[in-house]
Formats: sequence, structure tokens, C-alpha cells
Amino acid sequence: QVQLVESGGGLVQAGGSLRLSCAASGSISSINPMGWYRQAPGKQRELVAVISSGGTNYGDSVKGRFAISRDNAKNRVFLQMSSLKPEDTAVYYCYVLRSGYVYWGQGTQVTVSS
Repeated sequence: QVQLVESGGGLVQAGGSLRLSCAASGSISSINPMGWYRQAPGKQRELVAVISSGGTNYGDSVKGRFAISRDNAKNRVFLQMSSLKPEDTAVYYCYVLRSGYVYWGQGTQVTVSS
């Protein structure tokens, strides 16, 4: 079993920065992709960023502003968010893919005020 706990969300003004963290418990290795999705009210969940042994990938709306990183020794994944915009407001969910199954965190709210 895998459990994910996110932290670091909050309220920030447009143009500001936030850093999200996700701690994973259970059997996770560096080959398991980890990343972030987000969901805004009334919208579908969308990919923010993913990191795996093959590299990183970002959603088009966050490229150049967000950076994902990982600490494999501590089973943690991070999302550094910069130049935040009101449209980045959403619940951000951490996930990990292991053995064909996706595990999700409970989500952390990010609100960007204009």
C-alpha cells in the first residue's frame, strides 16, 4: 500500500511563488513516476508535471514557470511554482504510478489572488 501526503498549499498573490511537497510512504522506487495534477472548480483534472527516470514533463500552461524535483532517498516529490497566475488556482494532487496502479494524495488547495 502507498500513501501520499501533500503540503505547502495556501494563498498567494499573482506573481508570487509557492513550493508544494508530497511525502510517499510504502514501497516506492525511482522508476515509479511521480507527479502532480490539479483540478479547478468546474474543470477536469489536468496534468501539471511528472518526473520519472526518463526525465520530466509539464503541462503546457505551466511550462517555464513550474519545476518538479524529487528526493528518491526520502520518497518525496516537490513542485516549485513561480510567476503564479489566478488561473493556477486549483486543488493540487500528488500521485505515483506503481505496478500499473495510480495512488493519489488527498490534495492541497492553492489560491492565487489577482
